[in-house]
Amino acid sequence: MLEQLQKMLAAGKDSALLRFSLGNEWLKRDDAATAVEHLTMAVALDPKYSAAWKLLGKAREAAGDFVGAAETYRKGIETAQANGDQQAVREMQVFLKRVEKR
Repeated sequence: MLEQLQKMLAAGKDSALLRFSLGNEWLKRDDAATAVEHLTMAVALDPKYSAAWKLLGKAREAAGDFVGAAETYRKGIETAQANGDQQAVREMQVFLKRVEKR
């Protein structure tokens, strides 16, 4: 799966969904730093992408960047609220509380 996604990116088919998928695959492979790079690009390409904000927060947390994770969750909560995505709001609020306790 990862190889197919990387081929798509190399072919110039860059998109927020592709970057989200790449970030998710790298996170599954325990490469949080690479996941952060792709997920950062995903939210740059589509700042309204609530799921990408949530996964970026998780990736930053996995990379040990708890301050960055908290900032990402806050931005993700704002984004999800603006989109009316209440489930994402609730999930990121829980993740934010956990990160703030660290």
